[in-house]
Amino acid sequence: MEHALSPATLAELRRPRPYPAVSVLTPTHRREPYNTQDPVRLRNVVAEAKKQLEADPAVPRERRIDVSRHLDKAMAEVDLAHTEEGLVIFAAPGEHQVWSLARTVPERVVLSDTFLTRNLVSAHAAERPFWVLSVSADRVTLWNGGPDRVTEDHTGGFPMTNDRENFDAERQEQIGDFPSTYRDEDTRHFLRDADTALSRILRNDPRPVYLTGEAAALSAIAEVGTVTRDAVQVPHGGLSHGTPEAVWQAVRPVIAAEARKRTDAVARELESARGRKSFAAGVDEVWKSAQEGRVRLLAVEENYRVPVRDNNGDHLVPAVSGDLDAREDIVDEIVEQCLETGAEVRFVPDGVLRDARRIAGVLRY
Repeated sequence: MEHALSPATLAELRRPRPYPAVSVLTPTHRREPYNTQDPVRLRNVVAEAKKQLEADPAVPRERRIDVSRHLDKAMAEVDLAHTEEGLVIFAAPGEHQVWSLARTVPERVVLSDTFLTRNLVSAHAAERPFWVLSVSADRVTLWNGGPDRVTEDHTGGFPMTNDRENFDAERQEQIGDFPSTYRDEDTRHFLRDADTALSRILRNDPRPVYLTGEAAALSAIAEVGTVTRDAVQVPHGGLSHGTPEAVWQAVRPVIAAEARKRTDAVARELESARGRKSFAAGVDEVWKSAQEGRVRLLAVEENYRVPVRDNNGDHLVPAVSGDLDAREDIVDEIVEQCLETGAEVRFVPDGVLRDARRIAGVLRY
C-alpha cells in the first residue's frame, strides 16, 4: 500500500485515463473492535464499484473485465491489519493502486476519466510529512516522516555509505579523535554528496528537514552543504545505523515544538489579516474565496468535517451526512482548491480556530 504522496506522484494520478477510472473510498480503523467491520465494508464497496461498471453502458465488456480484475488485485494487496483511518483504491484499464491514509474518508465510488485525488491531497497536507537525515562519518540515512512514525527511505541513493579504504569511525571515536574525522577531506566530500542527493529529492518532494547526528557531524554537513544548512538540528548520534523507532523517539519532541511554533505563527497571521480586512472565516465564506482563487493561507482544524449541499447559489446549505445529494468532504474540496491556486495550507489542533468557526483564510486581495 502507498503512503507517501509527492507532487510528481500527484501529477501522475491526476492525468486523464481511458474511461472508466474508478475511485473506491472507504473509512478504516486502526484498532479493535471497530476494525472488525473493515473487511466486510471493503468487500461491499468494491462490489458496488463492480455493479456500477456492469450497469454503465459506456464501458465495453473487455474494459469492464480488465478494470474488475484490477479491483480484485488491489483488494488482494490491502493489508487490513495495518490500515490507518482511510483507504483509497484506484483502478483503470491496465493499472491499480492502493493508498492508506491517516485521515478518514467518506465511503464512495466514483467512475470518471480521472481519479478522485482530493482526499489524498487533504490527508497529505494534514500529515505534514517531513524528512529526517541521520548523519555520521560512515553512513547517511534518509527517513520518511509522518504523523506517528518514520520509515527508512531508499530513494535518491540513500542510505549512503562512506566506503573509503581503511575507514573506521568507531576506532577513531574510541581514541578520542572523532571530531578530526569531520575535518578529513574525504569525509567532507561524502557529506557534500549526501547534501546534494537530498537537494535533488527536495526539488521533487519539498518538506521540512530534520538533521540528526553528533554535534561534530551536524557542524560539518552544515559547513559543506546547502539545503542542510536550513534543517532543524537534532543533536543525537547513532541514528544513521538506528531503528525507525529510535529515530522517531529522537525527533518527536522537536517536531512537536516546531508544530507549536507554526500554530502560533498561523494565529498571528490570521489576527493580522483580520485587522487588514483580508480575512475569511467559516466554511461558506472560505469556500467562496477559494473558488475565486483569493486564499493565500488556509488554516483548518485537524478534525473539521461538515457535510453541505450546494444549491447552485452563493451559499452552501448544511446537510446531513449520508444524504444522497450531500457533499461529504467540502473541507477536503476547499483544501485541494486552495492548493491548486498556490495557497499555503496549515492544519491546526482542534479548538485553535474556535472564533473563526474552525476554518479561516488570509486573502490575497
